[in-house]
Amino acid sequence: MCGIAGLYTKSATLHEHLGRHLAAMLEQLSDRGPDSAGVAFYRDPAPAGWCKVSLHSPSAAADWEALRVELEVEFGEVAPPRVRATHAVFSIATEAEAAEAWLFERHPELTLMSAGCSIEIYKEAGLPERFVERFALREIAGSHALGHTRMATESRVTTEHSHPFSTGLDLCLVHNGSLSNHNRLRRLLAREGIRFQTDNDSEVAAGYLTWRLREGASLEQALEGCLEDLDGFYTFAIGTADGFAVLRDPIACKPAVMAETDEWVAMASEYRAIAVLPGAEDAVSWEPAPGQVYSWGTASLVA
Repeated sequence: MCGIAGLYTKSATLHEHLGRHLAAMLEQLSDRGPDSAGVAFYRDPAPAGWCKVSLHSPSAAADWEALRVELEVEFGEVAPPRVRATHAVFSIATEAEAAEAWLFERHPELTLMSAGCSIEIYKEAGLPERFVERFALREIAGSHALGHTRMATESRVTTEHSHPFSTGLDLCLVHNGSLSNHNRLRRLLAREGIRFQTDNDSEVAAGYLTWRLREGASLEQALEGCLEDLDGFYTFAIGTADGFAVLRDPIACKPAVMAETDEWVAMASEYRAIAVLPGAEDAVSWEPAPGQVYSWGTASLVA
């Protein structure tokens, strides 16, 4: 079943309260996805020439400081990690691709959740309400964010199999639905150099977008390609460094609602998740049309 939440703030006033509002949305969607929860926040862009990586450790006793020292030896400058529960975000003085390659080779025991300039991903198995508290989501500021509550149907209930999925720099995807041709598409994308860390069909959808963007498509063109190349039913919410986008399949059997005020744009699987936002009673709300791309942000449709 699963629940999706997305929130894009239009004013700096709401930036500091982004986590509190997204947490309230996730709590409203807990019944739709009690198995796990996850979020992607866009915040605190790394300086020019630096990158940010989000990492998850299966060990409760992860030595993040020791990893920082290793990274410093390899890349020079590394900011102190920001740790939340089983995750840590590192800012590193190198290109994201170099940091990714080093981490995959030297620390395969860690899961690379995301990499880029501003994205941070946190996710964990368990009830969404507990996730909100454990990761102190209400304290996180930022410009925009996506969230997901999962009811597992096609893959295991683990942290790694939870949403969001990120397969490209500052790009992430959350999904409600099921794809029928993901195994064939996974093999094709793997031959094109797209790296997958799970057998989840949603990660394939994220990989497809990464591939299309790498080949020169805009995000809008990549999403329109989903309508031709992805079989199944889905509602996608996609995050970029500049905003977020929404797409429903041509049948649109999975629920979705959107709303907009002068202060924010939001989407969710149910209206009750939007109703908790400030000014929701005055928002313009609508059901996104099948097969139509919706986007918000300064450049969210640019390749």
